Amino acid sequence: MNQKLYKPNGEVLPGMLVPEGTQRIALGIEYLGASFRGFQKQASTPDTVQARLERAISAVAADEVTLVCAGRTDAGVSASGQVIHFDTMSSRPLKAWLQGVNTHLPDAVRVTWAMPVSFDFHARFSALSRTYHYWIQTEPVRSALFSQQLTWTGHPLDVERMQLAADSLLGEHDFSSFRAAQCQAHSPVREIQAVSFERYGNLILFRVRANAFLHHMVRNLIGSLMLVGRGLQEPRWIEQLLAARDRTLAAPTAAPWGLSLVAVEYPAAFKIPGAMDRAMFSQFCG
Repeated sequence: MNQKLYKPNGEVLPGMLVPEGTQRIALGIEYLGASFRGFQKQASTPDTVQARLERAISAVAADEVTLVCAGRTDAGVSASGQVIHFDTMSSRPLKAWLQGVNTHLPDAVRVTWAMPVSFDFHARFSALSRTYHYWIQTEPVRSALFSQQLTWTGHPLDVERMQLAADSLLGEHDFSSFRAAQCQAHSPVREIQAVSFERYGNLILFRVRANAFLHHMVRNLIGSLMLVGRGLQEPRWIEQLLAARDRTLAAPTAAPWGLSLVAVEYPAAFKIPGAMDRAMFSQFCG
């Protein structure tokens, strides 16, 4: 293939020529979402995770670097298991991509590991699944300390009802009822591989793993599931929403606080480090 077809950070197909000296580097990333206006770089603000990372990596590379991530999180959403990759012709020891990049980052974002990868690795397209956690606080008074790390409700929630409703989400479905209007995905079909609720005192943890997620999908799901937990809707309502494929029938989008991307799974051949679950408030799990 013609060398001109190669694009930095893109998929490198068999036969494509990559410029000599180019390396592909993967990094594990952790960040506190309350400090940023989302992951994706925006012309209107420098306060995004991508903008901060590209600036820090470029400083170490002494060259302008762009990157690709496994999943673009919304404003307020955190991550303990985000994965990115970038192509560079700058030769640096791995220590530089880890500790060196961190010296150029604000405290709310950190590189947790760094490794060279082959050009058939792509942080987004090679991913087999993504796992999100969503923490809910059910107490009469909102926490002053963790108001941006937990979603709060003053209403009691029935975890068993929520789990019964969530079970209908398992498998491959059209998630149009839980898709943001501005979602740019070509298809609303996604496969949820695991979903569960767990209670730890006045905290509830929602875990969900899927091959991929639509824009606002997790927050839209939890918004409707919380109505089931409050007794305002029956568990079978979630299944009805799936069948309706109509976003206007589901609940409003839940707040981003407490939502975190905790793991991205890749084929074992890439040897990507398994994400250690460092989601906010994991200490409550005992």
